[in-house]
Amino acid sequence: MSDIRDFQTRMSNPALGRTDAEIDQGLRSYMLKVYNLMALGVALTGLVAYAFAEAAVSNGQLTAFGTAIFASPLRWVVLLAPLGLVFFLSFRIEKMSLFAAQLTFWIYAALVGASLASVFMVYTDASIVKTFAVTAASFAALSLYGYTTKRSLSAMGSFLMMGLFGLIIASVVNIFLKSSALDFAVSAIGVLVFAGLTAWDTQKIKEMYFEGDGFEAAGKKAIMGALNLYMDFINLFLFLLRFMGNKE
Repeated sequence: MSDIRDFQTRMSNPALGRTDAEIDQGLRSYMLKVYNLMALGVALTGLVAYAFAEAAVSNGQLTAFGTAIFASPLRWVVLLAPLGLVFFLSFRIEKMSLFAAQLTFWIYAALVGASLASVFMVYTDASIVKTFAVTAASFAALSLYGYTTKRSLSAMGSFLMMGLFGLIIASVVNIFLKSSALDFAVSAIGVLVFAGLTAWDTQKIKEMYFEGDGFEAAGKKAIMGALNLYMDFINLFLFLLRFMGNKE
């Protein structure tokens, strides 16, 4: 995770003289590319998740496809493959071509969609749409704050990263404890952590912009920025869904 968030320190070129207006325009174009990539990634994830859910169930029963995806050892591949791609992209992006990095991002988004197909099988479509709308509105407000604030969020970011690791540990522990109280606490803390990370990541992505970057360096930075915001959005949505979702 730290490799992803510190990517900007490894991606700099000599400065090129430009006016403030040109720099501002370049920053807006860069941020727009980040948001567009993130939004397309989220859309791809949703489409794949819905398609997999439709193919997995027929007349209330798992199909052969559904059994393979959710009730066979293949389910571990579907669940763990996205995590593997995140680390692969983080460690290898500097050596990858821009096309390969973009392709890896799209494959990652599709695999996340496959792993989240069960969301459409567990929760009603109406509650998914409602939660998505709340997530999108919250994400937009938090990201706007991170983009516009003059206050450094670095101290908050360090605290949030500690909270994230604590959240992961608590989630693993609760697999065995199956405590409803701990599950509620994890959900509430998850919402707060990823809300904060959305603002922090946006500020860091903005600071990653460098007007002297070449086309490929800028493109790779945009991909990594989109990946960070994508993960924030998806996790914020999933934790909110645990509060707002109505089960089938």
